[in-house]
Amino acid sequence: MFGKGANPFDPARLAELMNPAELSKLFDLSALKGFDQSTLFEAQKRNMEALVAAQKAAASGYQDLFEKQVAVFQETMKTAQSQIAALSRAEPGPEAAKKQAELTAKAFETAVSNAQALAEAAQRANAEAYSHISARIEESLAELTGKTGGKAGGKSGR
Repeated sequence: MFGKGANPFDPARLAELMNPAELSKLFDLSALKGFDQSTLFEAQKRNMEALVAAQKAAASGYQDLFEKQVAVFQETMKTAQSQIAALSRAEPGPEAAKKQAELTAKAFETAVSNAQALAEAAQRANAEAYSHISARIEESLAELTGKTGGKAGGKSGR
């Protein structure tokens, strides 16, 4: 493939190796008896469709997650500003300390609740993407074992 001292990253040599005519010879499976290239290409097409559907589901889920994160951040900043204003008007003493402790506890509860909601949104996004890939894997296994005769029902395009 490469002689002694040859640069394995030489663009001209790589282009020569990637010549479409030469590559098609490597992947010409017509000589194999009983092998149907169209079935293989159709299965790969369904695999790519499943990957695209999974990517779309993930992108949609993460867009939703991002929007929720922005809303949480905006609400947190708004609440923090109002709490700071309220505390700055309060007279120092036990009542102010009590009020500050209450606001801190409420802020902590809100933060935990928001974190849980965001984690659930991320989990939903991942589960939706996974369901597309999982369905296609099940279809591929059925195709390989001959249970569908190579004709998938299209579950992966949900």
